[in-house]
Amino acid sequence: MTAKDCIKGRRSIRQFKSDKIEHELLAEIIETASYAPSWKNTQIARYVAVEGALKDKIAKEGTTPFPGNGQIIENAPMLIAVTVIKNRCGYERDGSFTTPRRDTWQMFDAGVASQTFCLATYEKGIGSVIMGIFDQEKIEELLELPEDRELVALIPIGYPAEEPVAPKRKAVDDLLSFKL
Repeated sequence: MTAKDCIKGRRSIRQFKSDKIEHELLAEIIETASYAPSWKNTQIARYVAVEGALKDKIAKEGTTPFPGNGQIIENAPMLIAVTVIKNRCGYERDGSFTTPRRDTWQMFDAGVASQTFCLATYEKGIGSVIMGIFDQEKIEELLELPEDRELVALIPIGYPAEEPVAPKRKAVDDLLSFKL
């Protein structure tokens, strides 16, 4: 599979088969995802794989802002909580900010890491969907995250039980401009 095939073929999957994901396969996916670029190579992304009763508890108690996400999580055999180590991206060693974007680079790195993870799962035949609507405080509590971590995304994963078609894409002319 080429990079282009992977990028064009990956879809957000919301229906999964009940087949479990082997932990060794997930470790291989994480090893691939670890190559995602990050601010000054800080590599702040951390992944928490959640299964069983805790996954179901997160689905019920952590998705009240959008209950549809809870149903997707319940249907998935595994949930990946994407977390980041706080206060590293955008900072200089003395604690000052490098750019006017301050610490928002953290979310940029989390997005790059999440997409890289999803492309790595797709290559292995596993479906995923990146979620951003959830009760962050509640899920951080359920996961017992350390103080230096922040939950930034949830990614239910599993073998796809659906094959969504690609939504219409914007024309290149709408996306690209040149300046001389």
